[in-house]
Amino acid sequence: MSISDLFDSGFQKRNQDHFASIVRVAMSDNVITDDEKAFLDRLARNLDISENDYREILKDYAKHPINPPSSYDVRLERLYDLARMVYADHIKGENQVVLLEKLCVGLGFKSDNVKYVVDKALSLVEQGVDNDTFTEEIKTMNR
Repeated sequence: MSISDLFDSGFQKRNQDHFASIVRVAMSDNVITDDEKAFLDRLARNLDISENDYREILKDYAKHPINPPSSYDVRLERLYDLARMVYADHIKGENQVVLLEKLCVGLGFKSDNVKYVVDKALSLVEQGVDNDTFTEEIKTMNR
């Protein structure tokens, strides 16, 4: 196995774990709505998740760990994706918010700050901001 094969498989595993985290949020109410399914389909394509891996992750999403990214920007990108999933069906349920807070801790956000970060993230997503605006706003609040 070459070094590039190792890198590719590691990158793919991180994408699968990230995708599984988002599926976990979608499943927090035990239902994947049509909007959530459409978002998951788009995200799977963007993350290069194969059809077979997609089905396996949907079936057993909890077996995938939450791997915190080392880059703060990547962490914010994942938070953006997760917050968008909470709003995919335009219903912010308490279970989804609590799960998002737990996932944020898993992503590496400080536990004493996570409620504030999640509230801000959900507010920004509700406003329909793009990923770049989201990242800048979250960075600004943490200065």
